[in-house]
Amino acid sequence: MRMKIYIAGKLTSESEREFLEEITKICEELGFETFLPHRDIGLAKSMKDVKKIFKGDIQEGFKNIDLVIADLNGLHVGAGTSWELGYAYAKKIPCIGIKTDESIENALDSLSAILIASMDIVNSLDKLKEKLINFKKIN
Repeated sequence: MRMKIYIAGKLTSESEREFLEEITKICEELGFETFLPHRDIGLAKSMKDVKKIFKGDIQEGFKNIDLVIADLNGLHVGAGTSWELGYAYAKKIPCIGIKTDESIENALDSLSAILIASMDIVNSLDKLKEKLINFKKIN
């Protein structure tokens, strides 16, 4: 059975979605199955989409997830991403954060001690790939 990874991050801009797609490509090249919310469920365009998005992303998307990878770039982590990370933590699903735009030491204000302490955080796609290879070996 293939391991499944939930890819979390802000979806507002095209560049944010493209970065999540890069992460997804790395995961899939390593043999993981992925859940990518905007690809697999779509985007919320209005309030009428909210229940569909929650059901798809969380109630369905989190089924059989072995790992969450979260894009932590930007001045603030997205509200949905933070919620997904907390949910994963509560369900004892390991998480890996990726922050390429500044060092973790300089990001304390934007990430919070809670997020930093709850997961491993890497600073490049190459380091993420290394973490994924190791994750696969031990699981």
